[in-house]
Amino acid sequence: MATQMQLARQGKITDAMQIVAEKEGINVEVIRERVAEGTIAICANVNHTSLQPRGVGLGLSTKVNANIGTSSAFPDIEPELAKLEVAIKAGADAVMDLSTGDNIDISRRAIIEKSTIIVGTVPIYQATVEAIKSRGSVIDMTGDDMLHAIEQQAKDGADFMTIHCGVTQGVIARLRQQGRVTDVVSRGGSFITGWMLHNGKENPLYERYDEILDICARYDSTISLGDGLRPGCLADATDRAQLQELLVLGELVDRAWAKGVQVLVEGPGHVPYDQIEANIKLQKQICKGAPFYVLGPLVTDVAPGYDHITSAIGGTLAAAAGADFLCYVTPAEHLGLPTVDDVREGIMASRIAAHAADIVKGVKGAREWDLKMAKARKALDWDKQIELAIDPEKAARYRQERNPGGAEACSMCGNYCAMKIVGEYLGKPIEQC
Repeated sequence: MATQMQLARQGKITDAMQIVAEKEGINVEVIRERVAEGTIAICANVNHTSLQPRGVGLGLSTKVNANIGTSSAFPDIEPELAKLEVAIKAGADAVMDLSTGDNIDISRRAIIEKSTIIVGTVPIYQATVEAIKSRGSVIDMTGDDMLHAIEQQAKDGADFMTIHCGVTQGVIARLRQQGRVTDVVSRGGSFITGWMLHNGKENPLYERYDEILDICARYDSTISLGDGLRPGCLADATDRAQLQELLVLGELVDRAWAKGVQVLVEGPGHVPYDQIEANIKLQKQICKGAPFYVLGPLVTDVAPGYDHITSAIGGTLAAAAGADFLCYVTPAEHLGLPTVDDVREGIMASRIAAHAADIVKGVKGAREWDLKMAKARKALDWDKQIELAIDPEKAARYRQERNPGGAEACSMCGNYCAMKIVGEYLGKPIEQC
């Protein structure tokens, strides 16, 4: 079975391309051309039958991902399915199943079955958990274990899989030579780094990359090249180890595209505000325009409990500079497993960041949305304002709770509403605003 990229190169327009074109308001031939060249990825595994396809990349609206999944401390799948439901309702474009609890296969299959949005996974998590159960240690994991997990997750319908192929012995040598404050903070990156350092061998995910690409091609599962050495604090941002890994990822993008496999490239991380744009430009140059998927970036290290805000600040600049896909950060980041409410807050913060960037990018419909809101505010049309809100549920609750009796103006200004006063004197109809 051919991948979206292979079909696009044959000049064929797929149903998924047509759906993406209609959602984005872009000519379908433009979508096909960009899928063919790799600057747009349609993450749509052939076995994810409930999926409503979305595109990620050049010229498209900035997409938002929410992380969910069980842990050893919270192995029950039901709360994660509740988070999936909230993520879909809140407007996320994707979820990643990061399960490390018991019954990982059951969790993943349930999430994929119920998800109408993109589902991503990190196969090294499952390979690690199963190696510990069967052999007692991460370091006793084998390359076959890793590829088995990749095959299984692709077969189950994972639309994209984060695989840390760029963590090579050369990259680790650069890390050790330079040193870092927080070393390796990527969980998948730490698993593979620990394995490599103990066994003194090259990364099997790098050595057996062609086999991984063959698996991805079979199921049209997009490979998301994981940033195993993403910076975990501002002091480590844009260092030699991070950039060395990025150079490797650029080469791996070429090899994936040569086999017709779609690619996302993952990026930082914790990055000072003034370095974000440079990080995006570097990735786009080195990876030839492949869609860029960033975690945040978080612009300060000192805001636990508010990292959805630090992430939204960085995410806005990153997306405006060209990042295509924002991974949310919840208020619980660095503190614990997020609740359903944390998931919702994280998604909304990232969606605001994505939309603010889309206005700058000139994404079709983005600026028009804001203009409609401005006109509804001028008209004191509260129903329309709530309808247009990025979070109508919260807007409606605030309006109801804080404006008893449904007063025309809000309870903050009351009789002194600036728009009402000036509007009366100007006598300017809303249609002319």
